[in-house]
Amino acid sequence: MATGRVIFFLFDGVHLLDLAGAVTVFYESGCCGKPYELCYVSPYTHPNTSSGLGFNNVSPLEDIEVVSGDIVIVAGMEIARWDRNDDARWIPWLQKAAAMGASICSVCTAAFALAAAGLLEGRQCTTHWAWTSTLQKQYPGIKVIENRLYVKSGKIYTSAGIATGIDLALFLVEEEHGIAFACKVAKEMVVYLRREGTARQDSIYLQNRQHIHHQIHQVQDYIVQHLKQKISISELAQLVHLSPRTLTRLFKTATDLTIGQYIQQLRLEKALNLLQSNHKMDWIARECGYKSPNQLRQLVKQQTQLA
Repeated sequence: MATGRVIFFLFDGVHLLDLAGAVTVFYESGCCGKPYELCYVSPYTHPNTSSGLGFNNVSPLEDIEVVSGDIVIVAGMEIARWDRNDDARWIPWLQKAAAMGASICSVCTAAFALAAAGLLEGRQCTTHWAWTSTLQKQYPGIKVIENRLYVKSGKIYTSAGIATGIDLALFLVEEEHGIAFACKVAKEMVVYLRREGTARQDSIYLQNRQHIHHQIHQVQDYIVQHLKQKISISELAQLVHLSPRTLTRLFKTATDLTIGQYIQQLRLEKALNLLQSNHKMDWIARECGYKSPNQLRQLVKQQTQLA
């Protein structure tokens, strides 16, 4: 039996990953024992994605009556294709959904739709980093928070670009079913860690990956998956069939960090995320590869002083 209903709202020109990332979280929740009823609605009969893929099994807005407890997720869309002449076709529906007490969420550029419907007025929110300034200028009555993965303001949730829809969806699952279950869903999706909303859009997990050196990518992936263990340069070098000296040089060239600096930054960011949960300090220290809780406390103290 479904534990709730998630209604995905599609504009024409919807970004596929904005939609699919969040959909997959709630689908996998069902696979893990907490199913949701998934619905798809649109003001258009046959909406297309920005990449050209079309949808057929989408309900018209008037067929879906939103009730309290529903989650409505508006997926991001290509702004250039967003037809504001159609506002009257969807704004009243979205406003009514909010008035009924549903949770209203946006992924990426869909924050513009929530703002157009007046749902963000006087609230904090976020969107993709490339659009934060534009959103703020167009809607001066809202408070756009830059460099945040997602922002919760009452029952209104906004997230940044593309893959952060996954982070937001996992957060929604966590709110209903707890952090342990959300971590289980994340593991099923092979998502390393649900990032906190306060995490930066330019997280170390995303930085330093713009290079095209496949062996360094392989090393970075290995490091992320083995942070709780002691990681040696010789071990990493053997993994990618390079000498330690060659790997050290290539890694620094590709990422502008030493391997040690990269490991340290990853461990600290993971620890700062986990500290926002209810886990004990000694468990977090072990999960992040620190020798003791005291070592972690000292590093967190230093980080706080630098912030």
